[in-house]
Amino acid sequence: MTEPEKKKSRITTRTLQRMRDRGDRITMLTAYDFPTAKILDEAGVDVLLVGDTVGMVVQGHSTTLPVTMDQMIYHAEMVGRAAEHAMVVVDLPFPDGQLDLLHSVRCGARVLKETQCHAVKLEGGAEQAERIQAMVGAGIPVMAHIGLRPQNIHVEGGYRLQRDIERLVADARAAEAAGAFTVLIECVPSEAAAAITDAVSVPTIGIGAGRDVSGQVLVTHDILGLTSGYTPKFTRLFADVGNSIREAAKLYCDEVKAASFPSDAESFE
Repeated sequence: MTEPEKKKSRITTRTLQRMRDRGDRITMLTAYDFPTAKILDEAGVDVLLVGDTVGMVVQGHSTTLPVTMDQMIYHAEMVGRAAEHAMVVVDLPFPDGQLDLLHSVRCGARVLKETQCHAVKLEGGAEQAERIQAMVGAGIPVMAHIGLRPQNIHVEGGYRLQRDIERLVADARAAEAAGAFTVLIECVPSEAAAAITDAVSVPTIGIGAGRDVSGQVLVTHDILGLTSGYTPKFTRLFADVGNSIREAAKLYCDEVKAASFPSDAESFE
């Protein structure tokens, strides 16, 4: 009899910090439902992000802005139940991460109380330092999100590469000083991401930020070809699942119309 496989320990904020200190790369992908989260967890993904990108890749909106806190809780609860190994981080949607501090703390507390998730992600850097500090002080781990901030899309006038290295470094340092356990960096030149990573001691997670960071995150739908339009330059297609689904659905339609499905083997006497 073979010895039972040892259960993997849960990834925590301390785990991520040790990985950063050792130079081990951190992997992170989005998840919005139980079966996907379970598969990604079993594959060994370190961090699952229940992102407000659900508004675009699942709900079909053009931005993340319509997503509500109740919707985030709904999806996070499913992902939290599925993940046995990965740390699960949940986005605070617009405007719950921009209103008064007490409101944001209450929303973060909902994530920890009503789901089995472990942290929240908050868009912003220096201007969010007081909010990060308040949430961490209340026992809510915070991942900061700097660079391109999708919730700020109308102020920015579109999805644009962020090039102000001095401001980006200042944002990362302020987030770290306020207590953020990780800094996610979106859509910045590789040089800027390297400067940010050198400037802070906490892990940095890049998306469209080059290789000189502690880890990478992508939207799972993008890497699987489950998209209905624009695919960002910084993503890579690792499996064309979208086309496989399309072909399977077409084959199903053909066989139903030809009366070849269901067969006798797929029917009851």
